[in-house]
Amino acid sequence: MRALRRLVLVAIAGAALAQGSVGLAAERTEAWIPEPMPPGFRVEPSPMDGPVFANAAGRTLYRWPFRVMRNGVTGDARGESACTGVKYTESAGLMSPYPGGLVLPELDTRPACTDVWPPELAPAGAEPIGNWSVITRKDGRQQWAYDGAALYTSVLDRRPGDVLGGDKPEQGFDSPAVREPIAPEPDLPPGFMVNTTLRGRILLTERGFTVYTSDADRRGRSRCIGACAQEWQPLAAPASGRARGDWHIVDRTDGERQWVFRGRPLYRHLADTHVRSLEGTDVPGWNAVYVREVPQPREFTVQQTPAGVVLADAQGKTIYTYTCGDDAPDQLGCDHPSQTQAYRMGLCGGGSAERCLKNFPYVLAAGSSRSGGPLWSVVSIDPRSGHFAGPDAPGVLRVWAFRDRPVYTFAGDPGPGDTNAESLGEFQSERTGYKAFWLHTDVARVEF
Repeated sequence: MRALRRLVLVAIAGAALAQGSVGLAAERTEAWIPEPMPPGFRVEPSPMDGPVFANAAGRTLYRWPFRVMRNGVTGDARGESACTGVKYTESAGLMSPYPGGLVLPELDTRPACTDVWPPELAPAGAEPIGNWSVITRKDGRQQWAYDGAALYTSVLDRRPGDVLGGDKPEQGFDSPAVREPIAPEPDLPPGFMVNTTLRGRILLTERGFTVYTSDADRRGRSRCIGACAQEWQPLAAPASGRARGDWHIVDRTDGERQWVFRGRPLYRHLADTHVRSLEGTDVPGWNAVYVREVPQPREFTVQQTPAGVVLADAQGKTIYTYTCGDDAPDQLGCDHPSQTQAYRMGLCGGGSAERCLKNFPYVLAAGSSRSGGPLWSVVSIDPRSGHFAGPDAPGVLRVWAFRDRPVYTFAGDPGPGDTNAESLGEFQSERTGYKAFWLHTDVARVEF
């Protein structure tokens, strides 16, 4: 029965992909709670991370979270900035088992932290307001901070709403301390939260369980009663709950008040085995709720695996993303084509671009492909270097990229649904490596 349900899920997802978007709210934006901001600052909607704070030019603002790692600490302490103009030449040894003092690659082009993460400087006479304050950098300049965290922009962002510099990933002790966008509080009723996934911004209960809707419900009315309500718990609205925006309340036949989001009554699947489980979507007619979903390129497919559903190319080969962060004191990224490709080339081909291309070929874009939504783009890559190239450069490849990073398939996957390169890399790909593009996985996440 579970296998049949999986096939139904794949068929539904495939049909949605063919239409260029998936699910309930492909183009909706999220509501947030207004708060005082410095003059010129604003909130920008982003396709991946929801509403984010931006400066007067619309560039997303990031923080560098202070983190305790296996062999030391990194990031910004409260009220301080550790991002300087120093160009590091050796590793820091923060990520076990590598020692410090190893020479970093491509030192002639390696940037300093402030080259990649320009500090968001405050003008003379800037005054604190609300959660916003002004700190003094070690070089004497004034820098904006939010809730005590020094703020930066990213050189990778090009348009308002871009969040290409970093996101809010789940991190272990061996993952680099990536930068995170800062954001206002979402405007949600008590008892709910929103989480970022590769598929979009998913609605969860405050304890982290997936929220669902039923195709059988009429708009604003629940048909899930009796035995159905024993398996699918209606999400009750308290007596103090009030309708606002996309949120409404419906009176059930049993007298309880139930939350309704964008016209659909909400439930929790009591058989979900762990937080953020999507096992309820295995049941035909039940859907996880996304505040905003990310449309995928039309030519892609979805494939069943033993652990869930993955995004795949037109031939059914699993698509992989590559993640990387170096072990220098400033923890710079190394997964973007504008950054060093030495780590990726070493992992996928022992330093050989030819072997790398054979083992992890890029997902090539069809001649007519231009874009697959706000997070998917077609970029020109020189496969010999792994860097961006002009579209007419010799040997250039037109490849699909997610968040500006190329995606790949794996030569070791013999057929559709194979994910043999999942977490292939260092520390299960926490520091550097490949991860399958999961649309749905029933494997419990490990919390650190």
